[in-house]
Amino acid sequence: MELLLHYIWKYRLYQHELKTTEGVPLEVIDVGIPNTDAGPDFFNAKVKIGGEVWAGNIEIHTDPRDWIRHNHHLDESYNSVILHVVAKAGQQVFNQAGQPLPQCELQVPPKLRNNYEYLLASDNSLPCNNFIGTIPPIHLRSMTETLLVERLERKSKDVFRLLDRFENSWNDVFYTILSRNFGFGLNADPFERLALATPLNILLKHSDNLIQLEAILFGQAGMLGDPDAGDEYVLALKREYQFLRAKYNLQPLDSFLFKKLRVRPTGSPYLRIAQLAKLCQTIPGLFSMVLETEDVGKIRLHFHVNASEYWQTHYSFKDKSPQKSKYLGDASLDVILINTVAPLLFAYGLKSGSDSFLGKATAFFETLRPESNSIVSQFVRAGLQAGSAYDTQALIQLKREYCEKRKCLFCRIGHRLLKEF
Repeated sequence: MELLLHYIWKYRLYQHELKTTEGVPLEVIDVGIPNTDAGPDFFNAKVKIGGEVWAGNIEIHTDPRDWIRHNHHLDESYNSVILHVVAKAGQQVFNQAGQPLPQCELQVPPKLRNNYEYLLASDNSLPCNNFIGTIPPIHLRSMTETLLVERLERKSKDVFRLLDRFENSWNDVFYTILSRNFGFGLNADPFERLALATPLNILLKHSDNLIQLEAILFGQAGMLGDPDAGDEYVLALKREYQFLRAKYNLQPLDSFLFKKLRVRPTGSPYLRIAQLAKLCQTIPGLFSMVLETEDVGKIRLHFHVNASEYWQTHYSFKDKSPQKSKYLGDASLDVILINTVAPLLFAYGLKSGSDSFLGKATAFFETLRPESNSIVSQFVRAGLQAGSAYDTQALIQLKREYCEKRKCLFCRIGHRLLKEF
């Protein structure tokens, strides 16, 4: 209920002339700035009580007794509060200086309350599922950019944490995020752990020798201890890894971390590691190329790698396949570009203060096909259309950060529906 009062105050949705609980006319000149941290709920508001203008902060509670329960009467930081807004009038409250606070009873319009309760009570993970298809496309488009930027800003925080860890080495960050995304969701965590256990500077020393790159990565993934895997190629990997592990004092992961059951053959972690090894030959130049190249098609070509010869007839050390090139497929390439290249471009733009990289990152999504996943499918069934990855990334942000958390009051679609349906 308190969040609903915040919402009504912020958007001036009260349906009656406001007065204090003592009957003094109240005019809201400026609702103030919402505060998401500790302290009063709205900063720098301005109201006229009677004929006198007050400037300061606003505190909102469902029950006026919450002022006492939360110890605001003992906290001098609440002495700046000029108005106490409540759902139902009650006892008089005082600030830490002993001064009585004007109070205003804010009534919730019945239609708004009913709509809000309907959304909260919905057992659908998309609360507005039955109504979202009625939103005009132009309204949705204006929201899409905001959602996409929110998602990129959230991902940038992950980039910056890695940047601190690697002392501002963008190549190390690129390698780590790229490796994580080679896990394609199911194996994302173990692939990131593989990257963290296998320093990039070691791989770069062997970038001209693919068998050694493969040996290091397969060995570090704990995949060379299988007694049943012993053909000529695997034995060569074991010999190389035994030497390189001792040379660099490497500590391998446990192979059980990598999920192998219920994985499509083309998504086998063995095959993905082989493809990653191929890509690791060019990582420093790859990140520079991403920064410098405007043509998405050219960037795409650099990621279109084919695993080494052994993998043309294998999906794992045990599982053979018909002779076939093992390139990253188009759908897999899209996942890599969406989750690695664009977020890194955006984070680089934020870090360097370059608007051109920010714009390049968001424009990047418009050139990529819309993703096909359960979240996107749910919105499509509800009547929305996605023309590119620009739209689908926005929908993923909407679902995860608003719909699943029932933050309808903070969603533009929710805002529109609360007032209309």
